[in-house]
Amino acid sequence: MASSGDEGRVVVDLRSAAESAAGAGDEEAHATPVHEIESLCMRCGENGTTRLLLTLIPHFREVVLMSFSCPHCGERNNEVQFAGQLQPKGCCYRLEVPSGQREILNRQVVKSDSATIKIPELDFEIPPVAQRGKCSTVEGIIMRAADELQALQDERKKVDPLKAEAIDQFLLKLRSLGSGEAAFTFILDDPAGNSFIENPHAPSSDPLLSVRFYERTREQQAALGFLAEPEQPREAVLPASAAGSSSGGLQSEPHGSVGALAGRRAIAQGNPDEVAAALCRYAAPEEVEVLPCRCGCGAECETRFFATKIPYFREVIVMATTCDICGYRNSELKPGGEIPAKGKKITLRVQNAKDLTRDVIKSDSASVQVPELELELASGTLGGMVTTVEGLVVKTCEALERIHGFQLGDSTLEWKKKKWEDFKDRLSKLLNLQEPWTLILDDGLAASFVAPATDKLEDDKQLTIEEYQRSWEQNEELGLNDMDTSSADQAYDTTNT
Repeated sequence: MASSGDEGRVVVDLRSAAESAAGAGDEEAHATPVHEIESLCMRCGENGTTRLLLTLIPHFREVVLMSFSCPHCGERNNEVQFAGQLQPKGCCYRLEVPSGQREILNRQVVKSDSATIKIPELDFEIPPVAQRGKCSTVEGIIMRAADELQALQDERKKVDPLKAEAIDQFLLKLRSLGSGEAAFTFILDDPAGNSFIENPHAPSSDPLLSVRFYERTREQQAALGFLAEPEQPREAVLPASAAGSSSGGLQSEPHGSVGALAGRRAIAQGNPDEVAAALCRYAAPEEVEVLPCRCGCGAECETRFFATKIPYFREVIVMATTCDICGYRNSELKPGGEIPAKGKKITLRVQNAKDLTRDVIKSDSASVQVPELELELASGTLGGMVTTVEGLVVKTCEALERIHGFQLGDSTLEWKKKKWEDFKDRLSKLLNLQEPWTLILDDGLAASFVAPATDKLEDDKQLTIEEYQRSWEQNEELGLNDMDTSSADQAYDTTNT
């Protein structure tokens, strides 16, 4: 945030803006960070005033606060728009609201221009165009939606009485949710990744609130105003058995069999030395491959990657992407090889400074827990990374502060501020090794790794690795329940040729 000495900075915090506006006289009004623009009132047609303030919500995003007022008819309106960058991934918040707990309805919600709100129990959806970007509460958003539906009821009753009566019945149910009389699910889905629902228990996890980060689709990328290449149509591959057929149609083949047969045919007809060199060349880390791709800004860029084998672990693919136009940089680590049959839970007891420097590979499917801090980060939040034990914990805490942006603001209650201060004090004690602590990595795909301190893995008494059978819910989240490779397995089976 900008201090009072940052004269050239446009983005200021709310406290500095308020103090500047309150202490400015008529001569100094032009120096305040609040900008006033004359604009048209859509109710009476006269000119009103729109006030703009570019500010920074602590540990969250840069936003533009806008307030319109008309002195002629008294019309007032306020709006928030995001001035920062598009986030790497979209986000989807899911809040379970029990009946009779009005404090859940008072949770703060930041909704961007691209966010959609859903209530599955009523089959109700608020599209991005219905409510622009705003900072409100769960109750405020529901009640505003009810008021907007109620606004045109008189006209509906004259044109279509049956539809108006159905909407009246729906409004009764919607307002009952806003008053806490019934339990429901509040879903906030934002492809831009710039929306947020408050977690009052932060940095601890909230059993009622879950967040999921996902890759945007081509349609979502285009809707946000970014260049998205259209998907190229795939060419139909005609099997050899149907090449001479005069039927004129394509013969249906089991999924995976065409590629399997073609791969086996190519290996059988090729030079064994060349095939071996092609299959093994990715094992050399010094041979970096380059893959052309397109950045989110629309410019052409390159992704460099190589595969290597990590002892006591598995084969991994290291990827790095850079854009010379916008300066975007990203590095990821992806697991190679087949999907393991079981998940893996890694527990490390940190007792000395050497433990803090252990190498850690965290995949994007792994969750992070530190029981002594009551700290838990869901899978997919930080993505895949290669770091150390100390670096993983520090980055996890930084991600929590960035996500839970209302815990350190000027309007935050003192007990919430004290909770974050106590959390930082406990974190500092753990990193200074004033007491031993535990790091837990739970990965359903067994693609995470913590380096042992001894030559033999079983001799490291501080490191425990447990394998477990994944639940149906975990397989569903990972997309494994609907995966069928039986046709490809039969095609690769040499006994069926």
